[in-house]
Amino acid sequence: MARVLLFGRLADIAGWRERELEAASVAALRALLSGEDEALAHALAGPGVQVALDQAILRGDAALSARSEVAFLPPMSGG
Repeated sequence: MARVLLFGRLADIAGWRERELEAASVAALRALLSGEDEALAHALAGPGVQVALDQAILRGDAALSARSEVAFLPPMSGG
C-alpha cells in the first residue's frame, strides 16, 4: 500500500493528513480519492495542486509500489 499525504487545505477538506491506500498509479489514486469525497475531488482538480512521488514533484502519471509515498500539495503562495 502506498503512503498518501495531504497538506494544507487539502488535509483540512479531507479531514485527514495521512493514509495507506492501494492503487496501481497516481492517476488511479487520485480517482480513488475523488470517488470517496466530492469536496476533495474538486480541490484536487483545482489549479496549482501538485503531486510529489517519493519527495519529487511529478508531472503526469506514474506507477506506484507498496513503498511509494504520494503527497498532494495545495497551491503555494508567497514572495
